[in-house]
Amino acid sequence: MNNLSRRILSQACLLGALFFTITACAQVSSVIYVTNEDSNSVTMISGDTHEVIATIPVGKRPRGIKVSPDGSVFYVALSGSPKCPPTMDDEVCEAMTADKAADGIAEVNPLTREVVRILPSGSDPEQFDVNWETGKLYVSNEDTHTATILDLNQGEILMTIPTGLEPEGVRLAPDGSFFYVTGEVASDITVIDANSGAEITRIKVGLRPRDSLFTADGSTAYISAEFGALINIIDVASNTATGEISLPEGSLPMGLVISPDESTLYVANGRGQTVVAIDLASREVVNSVVVGPRPWGLAMSIDGTTLYSANGPSDDISVIDIASFEVISKIQVGETPWGVVVGPAP
Repeated sequence: MNNLSRRILSQACLLGALFFTITACAQVSSVIYVTNEDSNSVTMISGDTHEVIATIPVGKRPRGIKVSPDGSVFYVALSGSPKCPPTMDDEVCEAMTADKAADGIAEVNPLTREVVRILPSGSDPEQFDVNWETGKLYVSNEDTHTATILDLNQGEILMTIPTGLEPEGVRLAPDGSFFYVTGEVASDITVIDANSGAEITRIKVGLRPRDSLFTADGSTAYISAEFGALINIIDVASNTATGEISLPEGSLPMGLVISPDESTLYVANGRGQTVVAIDLASREVVNSVVVGPRPWGLAMSIDGTTLYSANGPSDDISVIDIASFEVISKIQVGETPWGVVVGPAP
């Protein structure tokens, strides 16, 4: 094959790849993104057909993930710290080697399926939230018991703030003025001013809080307390826990999602193997379904009809039809899926 033939073939392949990408995007209205903690990748899944679109290498131990409102970019928390579950002795964990150079927030283009840059994040980032209007990212740093505020435009850390021990869940208030950070060890929420970085207060909650979310008007927050097997209800204005919702025996609540009309709270129960639905008016569990060995991440389809749970040990995503509250299918992804989020097709 001469050089001209090679160039023609190369151009034809590029045009074919471009045509495939455009065609695929035209057929997809939403994308499900899944972080695979042990295979260092993110799986992209069509929200329409539930078929895997691509698997993108992103870096070590991807966990927390967010996609922009227009679907043009997504961010992933990467960590070089070793996995240290609660059952592991502290001495054993401390003896393991950490690769701190691997810590960061990966910015990924879902169209080219390439990592654009790795942003600084502080040590061992786990979960984070983003203010898409101001371009600030708020991240928990589990092993240093801090939170980091990052400027996405400058690609620089603005400040680092002390939090409760082993911070994990991060959630920005709807008005963007403050954010919550869950502290697993002290069982508290650190409330931080999103602009100044000043600590506003700390709120005591149930044992080992993992995730949090706010109602749209910002008046109420819900906290999953894993070892407490309950959901704390927070009055945001007074910074107090005003109520609890008990979960069935064996529940280990982790990821949270609220219905579009805010009448129902959905909870992933980790090693409890279930996802439950809570009627927020009666504060009672009204539905439960077994989804997999350890559902952590939980997300809802854009149209509000479907839930997706990331089941770590079985390397799959459960697809839950909300109307029937049944698992209608499972999607194989990478090793140990951790986080899941849904966004519009780029």
